[in-house]
Amino acid sequence: METASTQRALPLRERKKRRVRSALTETALRLFAEHGFHQTTLEHLVDEAEVSMRTFFRYFSSKESVAMAAEDELWSAYLARVVDHEFTGTVLDGLRSCLVDALAAMDADWERRFIAGRGLAARTPELREHSALATIRVQEELAEELATRLGIDGREDVRLRLACEFALSAWRCGAKNWVRGNRHRSEPEGREALITHVADAFDAIPATLTLAAPPRGD
Repeated sequence: METASTQRALPLRERKKRRVRSALTETALRLFAEHGFHQTTLEHLVDEAEVSMRTFFRYFSSKESVAMAAEDELWSAYLARVVDHEFTGTVLDGLRSCLVDALAAMDADWERRFIAGRGLAARTPELREHSALATIRVQEELAEELATRLGIDGREDVRLRLACEFALSAWRCGAKNWVRGNRHRSEPEGREALITHVADAFDAIPATLTLAAPPRGD
């Protein structure tokens, strides 16, 4: 998990960029919670964050992207892990390892921002669409990276794309169970619980492939 000391070790320019991005994200989540996603304009957001519109678009492409920043940060980290990963076992195990490592390395405040974004998405169709399109993009980028690395043509070998689909499905199921379980907890489950839910979803994939309906009675 990225800590304050880790951030201080970064170059000054990078630390400044992270502070601006964090200020925009925090301001956006606060305004969206207080006034609603549609009611909050970009003009209001940048005024509250005390940055220019030009600066906003240097970091985010839209209101949707700043609202779902935590989720997008995870996908960037995940893809970077996959690029650096040495695949020696099954592809699915490699994808699982990279996702777990990416989750563990997110900053200490990540899950709070992620839950806030998911809460907004639950009541905002545009944010649900942004999230869905992001996972589709990630699946495509994973498949392209693996096709190049492993010398497999995903158009001919359907297993490559299926492995990427399974990995993203395991994420969706695990994250949904974690978010749902935290709704009624006075002490929310933390990062380790999220990782456990995601790992459990990966573990369930083999049994899922043999899941059969019970025999019908006479």
